[in-house]
Amino acid sequence: MESSKDRILELQKLITYHNEKYHNQDNPEISDYEYDKLSLELRNLEEKYPEFAKKSPTQKVGGSLKRELKKVAHDVKVLSLLDTFSKGEVYDMIGKISKDVLNPSFVVEKKIDGLSVLLRYENGVFTEGITRGDGVTGESVFESLLEIADVPRKIEDAPAYLQVRGEVYMSDEAFLRANEKQEELGKKLFANPRNCAAGTLRQLDPSIVRERGLNLFVFNLEISEGKEFKSHSESLEYLKNQGFKVSPDYVVCKTADEVWQTIQNIGKKRFNLPYGIDGAVVKLDNIADREILGSTSKAPRWAFCYKYPPEAKTTLIEDIIIQVGRTGRITPLAVLKPVNLAGSTVSRATLHNQDYIDLKDIRVGDTVLVQKAGDIIPEVVEVIINKRPQNSEKFNLPENCPVCSHKTEKEKDGAHLVCQNPDCTQKHVRGIIYFASKDAMNIEGMGKSTVETLINEGYIKDIANIYALEKFRDELIEKGIVGREKAVDNLLRAIENSKQNDIDRLIAGLGIRNLGKQSARVLSMNFGSLEDVIDAGFDRLIALPDFGETMANDILDFLSQEKNFKIIKKLEDAGVNMISKSQESIKDLRFVGLTFVITGTLPSFSRDEAADIVKSFGGKVSSSVSKKTNYVLFGEAAGSKLTKAQELGVKTITEDEFKELINE
Repeated sequence: MESSKDRILELQKLITYHNEKYHNQDNPEISDYEYDKLSLELRNLEEKYPEFAKKSPTQKVGGSLKRELKKVAHDVKVLSLLDTFSKGEVYDMIGKISKDVLNPSFVVEKKIDGLSVLLRYENGVFTEGITRGDGVTGESVFESLLEIADVPRKIEDAPAYLQVRGEVYMSDEAFLRANEKQEELGKKLFANPRNCAAGTLRQLDPSIVRERGLNLFVFNLEISEGKEFKSHSESLEYLKNQGFKVSPDYVVCKTADEVWQTIQNIGKKRFNLPYGIDGAVVKLDNIADREILGSTSKAPRWAFCYKYPPEAKTTLIEDIIIQVGRTGRITPLAVLKPVNLAGSTVSRATLHNQDYIDLKDIRVGDTVLVQKAGDIIPEVVEVIINKRPQNSEKFNLPENCPVCSHKTEKEKDGAHLVCQNPDCTQKHVRGIIYFASKDAMNIEGMGKSTVETLINEGYIKDIANIYALEKFRDELIEKGIVGREKAVDNLLRAIENSKQNDIDRLIAGLGIRNLGKQSARVLSMNFGSLEDVIDAGFDRLIALPDFGETMANDILDFLSQEKNFKIIKKLEDAGVNMISKSQESIKDLRFVGLTFVITGTLPSFSRDEAADIVKSFGGKVSSSVSKKTNYVLFGEAAGSKLTKAQELGVKTITEDEFKELINE
């Protein structure tokens, strides 16, 4: 009993730690499968020794609450599901459920890997969206959910009050785009789509949700006042007809064999899906039978989840190579003997940094177990030590940059090494690629291979050289290094057209650390020219919406460097626009000095259109309400922002009142 008690206490401490990393920091350190196995071991031990279970994490649901988000009490406790990991456990659960109900049928659904949310509708209008939180109280993420296209704002055939539960998730494609963006900005990559979706939804700026393209599947009807359903499958069909995207390709089964076969079928297809799943959910279909079985304090007795083990295979690390990013960050990459994993051939895996390599003691020549984190990103799980060659040596990242041989240093408050040489070739390559990308100057035809070729051939050394390529038209056509005559002319035309871009694209393309296109847009709205931005001091920058000390200092640091100033001058001499068209277009300045917040659904305008109108009169649009806010423009289904405005005494206006302001 003493050894069991020690193991229970050890598991409780371990699971509490991993709950904090997963639910509250969106930064798990172990896979879902590993976590679920630990939880199962703890539950089994606590069944034998219930006296140790009172304050256990097995008695809690979800995580704690993010301090900045509004707390909302749930109508009913939001439960989690019991997990199973084998065919035998699935049949046992089906047997337990079948004992107390007559001729049961079951619905088997994919378990989308995302963040659970509750959506509330009053008289058909979407009024609130809440995270699961600790199961009793959640966080309002209403404004963020409004930015997800899959969330219906209004439903027609609706009862007085409707509540549904769904999963906010990120598709594989959207996740890869988000990580490309992080890499371009020199920021830490997201570990998997679930973390990215959860972190994005809980941001205080809803525009980030729209930018990253989150999605939603609804998987349960929680409350429906005045409208009854006999079965879960019937309720899903009703929700589908109301415009919700419901659990995709769910299957109704009659027997345990059918349930298991459906679970197997989902498992075979899961690596070909455009989104991640981490299991299959089995639910009793009949609603009345669910009432008979009831629930424990944590989970319903009429449903459970089957967790698929992550596909992992052994392979050989043939080499470890070093990559240098746009900001100079040094990233080690394992070159693997190719192996087919989760539906694709894997030949490389990121090793992140020296701390990661040291923790797992990864070396060239090691046989390693590899899996895909979130079924997407290849990662080294562990080293098979007994297969290690006798002459293997510990791997250390080089003290000097592998591209330019300049000294590397560790990031401030980070684990990554960074090349400190401002003239590092690889930095230039990545920087020029980003400058021409869609998020910056949007020069069509100037992709990665074209940029690398032009650099290798000596035509480009910095971003300003792009605008001198027209001088070499005939030479480029003759050499064919970027294509034939038509391709060269198309590229030169795109370069010429980019000169007319507003300065937000230029500012984004300069590659200032921690500054993306949204922040560049804020600068273009608040300064008349790039010269005005250069002349701005810390106090003016820190006063801008959503600007912090780090971003302000990064901007000042970049613009104070002589080499960057020279590049900007060369761009200006080449005819690249340096004047803010946003500021230039403002004729009537009636909203100068005024800050608006826009919330809810407006009858005549989209929120972006309303924001553009405010900016056209010199005003600012913020994503959050504070005492400095002058007006909150609200429409249908306005949520916490309207409430906060009323609490702070901020003036609130309808669309009609807004029209009066702009038509005066």
